[in-house]
Amino acid sequence: MKWSLIGASDIAATRLIPAMRELGHEVYGVMSSSADRAKIYAAENGISNFTTSLEEAVNWPVDAVYVSTTNELHAEQAIAAAKAKKHVLCEKPLAMEIATAKKMVEIAAECGVVFATNHHLRCSGTHRKIREIISTGKIGTVYSARINHAVSLPERLRGWRLDAAAKGAGVVLDIVVHDVDTIRAALGADIVEVTTLVSTQSLGQNGIEDSSMCSFRMSNGALVSTHESFVVPYGVTSFEINGSAGSIIATNVMGQDPVGEIRLRTAAGDQIVEPDDRENLYVYSLRKFEAATKGNGSPAADGKDGIASLAGAVAALESAKQKKTIDVVALTQGAN
Repeated sequence: MKWSLIGASDIAATRLIPAMRELGHEVYGVMSSSADRAKIYAAENGISNFTTSLEEAVNWPVDAVYVSTTNELHAEQAIAAAKAKKHVLCEKPLAMEIATAKKMVEIAAECGVVFATNHHLRCSGTHRKIREIISTGKIGTVYSARINHAVSLPERLRGWRLDAAAKGAGVVLDIVVHDVDTIRAALGADIVEVTTLVSTQSLGQNGIEDSSMCSFRMSNGALVSTHESFVVPYGVTSFEINGSAGSIIATNVMGQDPVGEIRLRTAAGDQIVEPDDRENLYVYSLRKFEAATKGNGSPAADGKDGIASLAGAVAALESAKQKKTIDVVALTQGAN
């Protein structure tokens, strides 16, 4: 495949470009709003073409566009790519509002292109194995789950995420969307209610939250709690699922690398379960995306998944603001 990058981003440089090249894909060009940044980024990453023009970037001779700009820009750029008949891989959250995300996905469908959301966690071998354990009934009926996704935001990313509300700053739009997607994928259920507390503990500025705790009710009746943070340097991420016949305790599995341990606990005792593979999460995601563009299956996370994860995050922010439980189903249906 040939790719156009919309956004001279850290995630593209550190994760997506290497994964694209591992699969033999070509990174044709990059677009940035800054001419200097576009030129420097292209040179640093061995990219032949660069521009500040969205129209030029989406009309380059490429198969697909990867959008990784700040959140408020995703919609315009993804829609332009779809209208140029380019397949779209868009960073999460898809947009700032649920209605806008719906529009993005609808236009892509109308244009006949594949639209995917870059939810990398569900591509991990550990998470795929967790889903297999649950779906095969080894822990029985799932009653509850818990995610600890409290980390330290890397120094190089401590910019707009901490102070720019207009760009979608804050831990909710940055990390809660991942946790919502992880929960939905693992439990095979949707979020119906959310109650959230947020706080600004040390890094957030201008009222931007850097920590959150959420409680979710799922469509299958399961209850889920999550903790997200930018300010925890020494914690261990984890994902725990409790069922009528057993529990899964997975540690160090909420990051970008194919690491971590899965412990299955049942009446037979504790068992360490090794995933089927530990492939690069982004290579796996891009392989699924490429197959989908050729009519074989679906991307790892499609546009509807992106809408659902955004809806969970928007509901979490509303819950914190209104200090009450938010009906996610009603919120999503009302977003037109």
